[in-house]
Amino acid sequence: MQPFRIEIPEADLVDLRRRLADTRWPVDPPGEPWRRGVPTSYLQELVEYWRTTFDWRAAEAELNRYPQFVTEIDGTNVHFLHVRSPEPDATPLLLTHGWPGSVAEFLDVIGPLSDPRAHGGDPADAFHLVIPSLPGFGFSGAVPDTGWTALRVAGAWAELMRRLGYDRYLAQGGDIGSGVSIDLGRIDQEHVAGVHVNMLMTFPSGDPGELTGLTGSEQDRLARMARFDSELSGYMKLQATRPQTLSFGLTDSPVGQLAWIAEKFRDWTGAAKVPEDAVDRDRMLTIVTIYWLTRTAGSSAAIYFEDAGKLDDITSGVRPAPSTVPLGVAVFPDDIFLPLRRLAERDHGNIVHWSELDRGGHFPALEQPEQLVADIRAFAAGLG
Repeated sequence: MQPFRIEIPEADLVDLRRRLADTRWPVDPPGEPWRRGVPTSYLQELVEYWRTTFDWRAAEAELNRYPQFVTEIDGTNVHFLHVRSPEPDATPLLLTHGWPGSVAEFLDVIGPLSDPRAHGGDPADAFHLVIPSLPGFGFSGAVPDTGWTALRVAGAWAELMRRLGYDRYLAQGGDIGSGVSIDLGRIDQEHVAGVHVNMLMTFPSGDPGELTGLTGSEQDRLARMARFDSELSGYMKLQATRPQTLSFGLTDSPVGQLAWIAEKFRDWTGAAKVPEDAVDRDRMLTIVTIYWLTRTAGSSAAIYFEDAGKLDDITSGVRPAPSTVPLGVAVFPDDIFLPLRRLAERDHGNIVHWSELDRGGHFPALEQPEQLVADIRAFAAGLG
C-alpha cells in the first residue's frame, strides 16, 4: 500500500476551462424544460460557474485532509480513504459509492461517523472508515481486464479489509455500492458483521399472488419502478451495451460529462427544479470534475456492461441465495427505487433493520447526511 495525494497538474485545469469556454451549444427544444433532458439555458449558467467560480483546488485540499492510499488487488489499482477514529474501540465500516458517485460523496459524513465525540455524538458510535473508489472509477482508474462485476469488486473489498487488519467489519453502500455490499456479505460472512444499504431493488417474480393486497403506497412504488424502466433507464441501457462508444463524447467534452451526471442529481433526488435544490453545487461539480480529470467516463460505465446479465436474472426472477449476514435498509422517499418490504424479505431473509426516512433521495450522504449517519448508527447499535 502506497500513500496517495491528489495533485492535479495546473495544465489540466487550464485545459478544462478552455474547453468549457469553447463549448458548441445546442438549441433548446420546445416544450417543458427538462422533459427531453437537461435544458441548455440551465447548463450554460452552470458551466459558466464551473469555469469561473468553482474552486477545484479547494475541493482537492478537502479530500487531501484525509489519509489516502493506493494498492493493487486482483490485478487492478484501488484508491481509498482510510480514516481511523480517535476512539480505539471504533467499529470498522466500509463505505462504497455508486454511479455517478465518488469518494467525495461521503465528505460530509466522515467527521460524524469517525469522530462522533467532536460532533456532539456518543463516542460509542465511532467507526474506522474505509472509503474506496470503485475499480474503473475516479482515482482507482481504468481496470486492465474484463469481468469487473459487483461480485468481483466485493472480493477485492474483502481482500482490502484483510490487508488493513480488520477481522470484523460492517459494509454500507447505495446504488452499485449496495450490490457490492450485499455481495460482500455473501462471500465474506465470516468477517462481515452486517450490511447497511440505502438502495434496494425489489422486483416482482411474476407470480400474481405475490402482489395480492398491495397497499396504495406499494402500488405507487411499483409505478415508480415502471417509470424508471420506461423513461429514466436510458443511461443504464446505453452503459450496459455500448459504454465505450459513449465514452468518446464524455471524455472529450466536459459539458457532455456534466450534463450526463447533473441530470441524475435532479431525477434521482428531491430536487424541485434543478439539482442544486437537493445537493450542494460545489459538491456536485467536485464529483463531475473527478470523472473528467481521471477520464473514467467509459471505465466507470463498464460495470453496467459487466453486470448486465445479473440484472436480467434479477428482473426475470433468478436470484442468488440469501446471505445470513444481518441486513439494514434505509429507504429515502425521493429515490428512483423504493423497495417493497414484502419483496425484500422474499429475497433477503436476514433483514433486521428497516427505516422509512422522511427526506432525501438516491444520494443521502449528499442530501441528508445527518439522517444517513443516524440510521447507520442505529443499525450498528442494533447488532449488539
